[in-house]
Amino acid sequence: MSHVSLDEVVRRVHDLPSLPAVVAELLTSMEQDDVDLNYLAGRLALDQALTAKTLRLANSSFYGMPSKVTSIQQAMSVLGLHSIRTLVTACGVISAVPPTANAPLDFDAFWRHAIATAVWARALARHLRQSPDTAFTAGLLHNLGRLVLATRFPEEYAAVSQWCNEHEDATVAQAEMAVFGVDHAQAGSALAAYWKFPAAIQDAISRQHRADATGLALAVGLAHLIATPSEASEQAWSTLALADEQRQQLTEKCALMVSDMCQILVN
Repeated sequence: MSHVSLDEVVRRVHDLPSLPAVVAELLTSMEQDDVDLNYLAGRLALDQALTAKTLRLANSSFYGMPSKVTSIQQAMSVLGLHSIRTLVTACGVISAVPPTANAPLDFDAFWRHAIATAVWARALARHLRQSPDTAFTAGLLHNLGRLVLATRFPEEYAAVSQWCNEHEDATVAQAEMAVFGVDHAQAGSALAAYWKFPAAIQDAISRQHRADATGLALAVGLAHLIATPSEASEQAWSTLALADEQRQQLTEKCALMVSDMCQILVN
């Protein structure tokens, strides 16, 4: 079976749509010390669809605000730039890659899992001494490589499921390597680089499945496992070594957040 080079994957990544301009500006602001919040709020307000979704998210259980937030300016004032950037990025990323008819991928299920992983990564970040907002974004992006491979190479990606069926206990990443010679972690990191996400997020995506993962990559890897109930998710809980009460509280809180976010971002 002929493999696809990472260079070819990167070339196809560049065929994907760019992120909305205001999302790109918000990502650039991650590297800046002095940010004009009024300017960014004004730029965001020009995109009515993005603004509407961001405000719905700001008023969801994700933040549990005591009173309703009615404007982007108010949201930035109450929640801060980091939180707003996280929400706007989530809206922008999900809208940037629309479903394609010939891709062998359930887009609805894909984004629901991505959102669940993002919510769990944010929840686990504090226990792993990571930035919750950065962990959320990395969690949301963690499987985007599958989206790249499935939409850019639909015929080849159809063989991934077949390979998994023929090789018991094989992971999706192993099947991708067998079919493509590249897995979704590598492809996803390439997409994150193309969209100019910080190096820490690119690194977390590329290292999420490694046994020696630490820091942000570990948060994303554990969140992915917990968001996919299985024997592996129990291993993730063991790694976290949280008390039963903590685990139950996190599970209930995250389930509510995932439900709310999916209603806004996926439905």
